[in-house]
Parts: sequence; structure tokens; C-alpha cells
Amino acid sequence: MRHQKKTVRLGRKAEHRKALLANQVCSLIEHRRIKTTLAKAKAVRPIAEKMVTLGKNGSIHARRTAFATLRQKDAVKKLFDEIAPASTDRNGGYTRIIRLGQRQSDSASMALIEWVDATVVVEEKPAEENKGKKKESKADTKQTETKAEEKKPQAEKEAPKTEKKPVEEPKKKRGWFGRKKGE
Repeated sequence: MRHQKKTVRLGRKAEHRKALLANQVCSLIEHRRIKTTLAKAKAVRPIAEKMVTLGKNGSIHARRTAFATLRQKDAVKKLFDEIAPASTDRNGGYTRIIRLGQRQSDSASMALIEWVDATVVVEEKPAEENKGKKKESKADTKQTETKAEEKKPQAEKEAPKTEKKPVEEPKKKRGWFGRKKGE
């Protein structure tokens, strides 16, 4: 029986698991939201929240403790300068896990984990605008081509065109056992 053993193992040895979770937390700090499996997101959440609690403390000892866990100076600096101050009036619950459904390749449950207080810019609307612009740009190119043709002098339009060489038909390839296709 596994009483009093609440560590999520994630199918890895201890050092690999610690490195994985530290890297996940650093990615969460850097990108503000990450897409991962649900099990990893649930394992990352307590570590991320402990790091924010250390960041709210703000002492040198807390900074060194966070560095001992995360092992990346840039992530610790961003944690203490940006993320922790945004969560000063919140007592826990700094992260949010959003379930995304099953991954297509192996049907693993996927999730987004993000900071509750951090503002995340979603780039869905510009993508829709780009689709509309593509359609407009095709129409615009046709209009510009016709305008460009109108601007060309008459002499260039009347210039003789070069003769195109007739395209020779490719020889029929031999199929299996040397028979020609179509026989």
C-alpha cells in the first residue's frame, strides 16, 4: 500500500523527474502558459505555486531557494520581478489548469497551465484577419496587374512574342516485367 506517498512519479526516476518539473516551471515563467499533459500539469502546479510564494517573500534566501529548485537565473529574475508582484494580493491559487481533451497521436489528456494574474495575449483574431487579407490581396494583385498593363506603352504590347517550343510527350515508362503501360 502506498500510504503517505503522494509524489507523482510520472514514470521517471527522481533526478529526471525533478529536472523535468523544474524545466516545466521555467517554461511557465518564461511563456506565461504552456501546453502539456494533464498529469504533468498537475505535478507542476504545486512547485510553481511554491516558487510564487518564495517570490512574494523577496528575500535573498528565498531567491537562492528558488534558484536551487529552478536552476535558471533568468527564470528566477523574471519570477521575482514580474510574476510574484502581480500576485501580491492573492493567497494561493496562482495557476489555472484548462483541460484541452485528448492528444491525437496517443490519446493522452492534454491541458494548458497558466498564471491566473498574468495577462496572456491571444493571437486568434489576427489569424482571422490574415485569412481575409489573403482573399483581398489576391483581388488587389489582379487590380494592380490590370493597372500596370494599362500604364505600359502601346509599343510594348505590340512587340512580337517569342515562339514557344512544342512540349514533347515523355516516353512511356516500362512497368513491371518490362511491359509497357497500356498494353
